[in-house]
Amino acid sequence: MNSQMKNAGERAGKTWRDATSRQWNAFLREREEQVFLVLPLFIGALVGMVVVAFILLTERSGAKLYPADGAAWRRLLVPVAGSALMGYLLYRFFPDARGSGVPQTKAALYARGGRISLGTVFGKFFCTSATLASGIPLGREGPAVQVGAGIASVLGRRLGLSPEKVKALVPAGAAAAVAAAFNTPLAAVLFSLEEVVGDLHAPVLGSVVLASATSWAMLRLLLGNDPLFQVPQYQLVHPGEFGIYAILGVAGGFVSVAFTKLLLWMRTRFLRFPGKSVWFQPVAGGLTVGVMGWFMPQLLGVGYKHVGEALNGNMALKLMILLLVLKFFAVVASYASGNAGGIFGPSLFLGAMLGGIVGNVANHFLPNYVGTPGAYALVGMGTAFAGIVRAPMTSVVMIFEITRDYAVIVPLMISNLVSFFISSRFQKQPIYEVLAQQDGIHLPRAETRQQEGQRQVAQAMRSATEILNAEMTVQQALEKSKSSAFHTWPVCDERGVIGVVRLQHLKREANDGLAGKRLVEIVDENEFPHVHADHSLHVALDRMGARQLDLLPVVSRANVHQLEGVVTLPDVLACYGVGPKQSE
Repeated sequence: MNSQMKNAGERAGKTWRDATSRQWNAFLREREEQVFLVLPLFIGALVGMVVVAFILLTERSGAKLYPADGAAWRRLLVPVAGSALMGYLLYRFFPDARGSGVPQTKAALYARGGRISLGTVFGKFFCTSATLASGIPLGREGPAVQVGAGIASVLGRRLGLSPEKVKALVPAGAAAAVAAAFNTPLAAVLFSLEEVVGDLHAPVLGSVVLASATSWAMLRLLLGNDPLFQVPQYQLVHPGEFGIYAILGVAGGFVSVAFTKLLLWMRTRFLRFPGKSVWFQPVAGGLTVGVMGWFMPQLLGVGYKHVGEALNGNMALKLMILLLVLKFFAVVASYASGNAGGIFGPSLFLGAMLGGIVGNVANHFLPNYVGTPGAYALVGMGTAFAGIVRAPMTSVVMIFEITRDYAVIVPLMISNLVSFFISSRFQKQPIYEVLAQQDGIHLPRAETRQQEGQRQVAQAMRSATEILNAEMTVQQALEKSKSSAFHTWPVCDERGVIGVVRLQHLKREANDGLAGKRLVEIVDENEFPHVHADHSLHVALDRMGARQLDLLPVVSRANVHQLEGVVTLPDVLACYGVGPKQSE
């Protein structure tokens, strides 16, 4: 009897859920636009509360784990233990929560249909909290961006919104996170459009503004309206100072280039270690920080307290030089080894120290013609951010919102422009783009994102019906080519596609007496020619022409070895009406 009642209850519950689901889907079909307009408000409020919890958790835990007056052994062991715990959690439970958060958010937007799982949101929150609370000197803003974007993605999908609407919510969640993390709602909007979306004229502007404003209001409600940094009023003492700000821009540009190149180089080395060592690699960063922190307690944590001291001219020159150098290497080692955290905050710290150094030197030689060192520290923050993150507009607006002083705009623009130019000149690709590529994710460039309406590879691609195995010999490949209509073939192994090989190449190898050579030995696994489905057809033609190929593999942006199909020269020409499309 009880069993029958239980089954009847389950059936009734299932019937009610199905009916409710049908009603909601019907409502959503008619009112999706209205739901989409209201949802950013809810996302902003929720993300604001989560970021506030993130800030309080990391700051209060850090104060207890390694207090300023605590024993030196704590400053050594806590970062090591924290990085080991975080490394294991990322390896075992949350592999998608690795990294700073900004490249992963962009990857979700452009390579994964706006999808960020709920597990990744939880993993990013708790793993980054453990990292920062243990004193690892990385930033919380990048991880907050991924958490905010993830919350928006999960809500959109759970409510049954269309994939395009879910993708449009991702930058809204990112903006809400930055607004709450920095108390800068306008800079948050610009960052989301400039860096995450890559288009200041993106149609998602409305939802991004709503989410940012709501998150900022939630921050004020919970923590008050205190700015992130208390800074004195800015004053330009003499017009000649503009030249010194330009010098600061030069210094900031070269520091940005050195930071970016060293971080990318070191991360490449860590990625070459065996996969089974991934969980233990972050300990290298934790040990580096711990050893430095034993002698220099100011190094631990994000360091915004010390940034505030530099901005108010309360830090000695020697200490700023020491912190600039040590923080530089500590951040590089921590990030490259795989600790969870971003480079957003560290770039501001490095810029403040660099600006303070330039300001002190200028005051020593030209005391009557320059402002306080704190003014240069303030401009230096924006200078390093523009050079490292490559978001110059966000940098200018963010510093303006922090100071609420319009007078700082002109020197900030001068210094930012110089730093941005030098950084772009000596480090062609932005850091977030290269970090994504190191993880096998190829993010679209700005010109690719603006090619809507153009003919794309997706219109001409076909299934990959003829594939050569990487272990196949040249002779075996030549035998197989006799029954093929193509003259180029993808070469694949257990990972997926690793290269392409031409019939001419196979014949040349055979004529040279190398018919027994395996295909894996004659293809370039690292830089093989390929296209993505959202590339324009003229990109496919350019790449075919550059390598003299009549076929290119079409691979996923999320994994360069994942073969989605192939595109052939006759099929491309057919899309332009030049010739007939080949039959598959």
